[in-house]
Amino acid sequence: MALTGERTTYFKLAAVTMIWGGTFVAGRFLAADLDPLVIASLRFGLASLALSLFMAFARIPLVCPDPAQMARLMVLGLFGIFFYNLCFFYGLHFINASRASLIVALNPAVIGLASWWFFKERLGRGKVLGIALCLGGAGAVIASRNPQVLQGTADAWVGDLLIFGCVVSWGVYSLCSRSLNQSLGPLQTVTWSILLGTLMLGVVTLVTGRVTVEAMSAIRLPQLLALLYLGVLGSALAYIGYYDGIRRIGATRAGVFIALNPLTAVVCGALLLGEPLTAPMCLGGAVILLGIYLCNKPLAPGKA
Repeated sequence: MALTGERTTYFKLAAVTMIWGGTFVAGRFLAADLDPLVIASLRFGLASLALSLFMAFARIPLVCPDPAQMARLMVLGLFGIFFYNLCFFYGLHFINASRASLIVALNPAVIGLASWWFFKERLGRGKVLGIALCLGGAGAVIASRNPQVLQGTADAWVGDLLIFGCVVSWGVYSLCSRSLNQSLGPLQTVTWSILLGTLMLGVVTLVTGRVTVEAMSAIRLPQLLALLYLGVLGSALAYIGYYDGIRRIGATRAGVFIALNPLTAVVCGALLLGEPLTAPMCLGGAVILLGIYLCNKPLAPGKA
């Protein structure tokens, strides 16, 4: 039964990262017409609405955290929602999406090292090799898609630092949920963090005057569908699935599934945007899958 539960967790995490890979396509589509801060605020506003409606229909009350829990939830909202999105959208003003993806692919290594350093989580040779393969495979997929991935302007270092801020933010978001996932559960933890992060984004968006009649008039049916995908699937459901995976198998083993993001983005680009799918991309994808397997090998049959 335990092995079946672990396999279910693996499939759930794979589905989550595939959804996140699709958000790159939706985000590229929206970026042509909407301001980045407006996109982020609307995305998480829809996520907050979806989570609130789900909890209302399921008759699940939103718990009242104690002061210590609320402080941790504010940290999650600040780093995982607010700070991450600011770094991401403003970082893309200085570097291209492929270069940003290459930096974001560092997530599994950062989460693994932080788990080892702060929480004394054991990193065996299999996990280290698995993380390295995930990084190498992700790099191969991204570089094959855009051979000019390392080219940039004189200000590219600013974008690199901002996108690395995304990596740090996601590491904090992944690791600081440990006690909250156990005490509140993934649904309550994600709902509170998204509500608080949405509030922070909304305030900054309003104060900076990004919400205008022209901005709102650019939202038509295609844009609304893309925002619904980002908010409901890419935020509300995916974040719950990711946190549940962390609760069940730990931050390091769940974090390596993030390496599937660039692979999924490439596949979605090929299927939906007609972008080419080359042999090096497929080879890089196979290396990513091997890395995920090695990182989770201790819980494979005969190793539990």
